[in-house]
Amino acid sequence: MGVQRSYRGPLRAVILDWAGTAVDYGSFAPSTVFLRLFASRGVTVSMDDVRAGMGLMKQDHLRAILARPAVAAAWQAVHGEPATAADLEELFASFVPLQRSVLADYADPIPGVLNALAELRGRGIAIGSTTGYLRAMMDVLAPAAAARGYTPDSLVCPDEVPAGRPAPWMCFQNAMRLGVYPMAALVKVGDTPVDMEEGVNAGMWTVGVTLTGSLLGQTRAEVERLTPAARAAAHARIGDQLLAAGAHLVIEGAWALPQAIDALEARLRRGETPLV
Repeated sequence: MGVQRSYRGPLRAVILDWAGTAVDYGSFAPSTVFLRLFASRGVTVSMDDVRAGMGLMKQDHLRAILARPAVAAAWQAVHGEPATAADLEELFASFVPLQRSVLADYADPIPGVLNALAELRGRGIAIGSTTGYLRAMMDVLAPAAAARGYTPDSLVCPDEVPAGRPAPWMCFQNAMRLGVYPMAALVKVGDTPVDMEEGVNAGMWTVGVTLTGSLLGQTRAEVERLTPAARAAAHARIGDQLLAAGAHLVIEGAWALPQAIDALEARLRRGETPLV
């Protein structure tokens, strides 16, 4: 590929988040473990506190939970002092085996995703992935997901690069492994604001999914029981959060990626770029 002043397409790779985007409808694997971890220390935390940092590298996620005012107050009430750096390290050391122990139970691909990705591959689009999980955790989740049919062409974990989200390094590493450039030829897909920031910081097109991820935090059955009006309202409310974080467009779930790619390629042909 020669030098181009303005890339006009086509899109050549999609980089997906894992929990809440490609697998684990509702993103329950991390949240359930965080609740158990804090309960084991005598501290009750809310699901809102746990989900607020979703998408971050898990050590950063723990730090974000401890910084929440309600959690900080509860920790001090139980332990007599604010949580320290040593407490964070001890919590993280306990978190890793707990998370590994449950990940295989949350490896089901979100319905419709496998068909959507097969269609994209048929169009010559490569599939990469980034995550907040460490490699030791993905060594459990990735094989379990592969056994269920989900096999991205590339996986990069936050402990394999200088920093996790919102830094762009995992996306850059995916691009190198997939042999795809410029970054305007790639799309980042995720369910959290920090996913959107990761894509924006990498100079990529960024797509948010609204109904399958952490911000809604509902099971597939719960989502399917929503009335059309409630479903539309949830999509709009969560979509606004993802758009505010930098998403170029939002979709209900990754099953709609072929249509999203069509829309983004039309924007490329008009001379638009992902850069704000």
